[in-house]
Amino acid sequence: MENRPVRKKIKYSAIYYFVRLLIFISVLMPRRWWLSLCGFLGKTAYSFAKNSRQRSITHLTVAFGDEKSPEEILALSKRMYLMLGKNGGDILRATNVRTLAGLDKFIVVHGYENFEFATAKGKGVIFLTCHLGAFDLQISVMSLRGLKPSIIGTPLKDERLNELLFNYRNSYGAVAVERGKETLRLLRSLKSGGLVAILIDQDTKVKSRFVDFFGKPASTPVGAAILALKTGAAVVPTYIFLGEDGLQHMHILEEIPLVYTGNEEQDMITNTQNYTRFIEEKIRERPEQWVWMHERWKTKPGEEVR
Repeated sequence: MENRPVRKKIKYSAIYYFVRLLIFISVLMPRRWWLSLCGFLGKTAYSFAKNSRQRSITHLTVAFGDEKSPEEILALSKRMYLMLGKNGGDILRATNVRTLAGLDKFIVVHGYENFEFATAKGKGVIFLTCHLGAFDLQISVMSLRGLKPSIIGTPLKDERLNELLFNYRNSYGAVAVERGKETLRLLRSLKSGGLVAILIDQDTKVKSRFVDFFGKPASTPVGAAILALKTGAAVVPTYIFLGEDGLQHMHILEEIPLVYTGNEEQDMITNTQNYTRFIEEKIRERPEQWVWMHERWKTKPGEEVR
């Protein structure tokens, strides 16, 4: 037990310097070669990451056990690690991109008019996204288009890794906001027509309610619903994935209509369910690009933050 903090410190130091090394070498070769290397690293991680590999298989079975055979689920878990490596590689490489033209070389944005229509209403926009594909690249797209989004996220456990992430997310005018904090600031931003980006597809220690996710109750953050109900901001779903053409495809969809009845509790749950339904739909389309090692169904009824 006494050696655990030391081992953890060594572990995070190794991860930090490995990430810095990957960022450095990411631009020393063509992107196609780089993604191939990162895909190989992802497959290698699958062989060694016993615990997260087993969690992935378990969660894929929860989601697709009635639809896919054990062999198909095993193959999907391996494919997920390959794509995790490639998408992670694109995120690391993008830290060296400084212009929108640089992003346009490998990211295609679909449906930008949906954002323009929503922002024209003047009540602010909530970009609702999920941990699908190279999800952090969406921040780069927003920032380099001058949108100055507030990005709600959970800090990493290591200060150095957290600083790397926050510096990346704060680039070009984006503002990183720790999940569960600075609510008044976010409300003011939306009421003045600003943009907030939020992910709600993980089980975290913030205000949550249970909604259906792949046929099973899952504790889900209600922050997006609360912000929308308090401000009237448009909730615009977005997602990104690595296509077979080798390009990253970011999709901005039409606003999800807000359900408002005046019953605060029920409205939180109903809207959060609607948002989660969108997320599940997109994960089903690209299951190999979601983070199945995350313990999405960890919290049990009665344990959620209220």
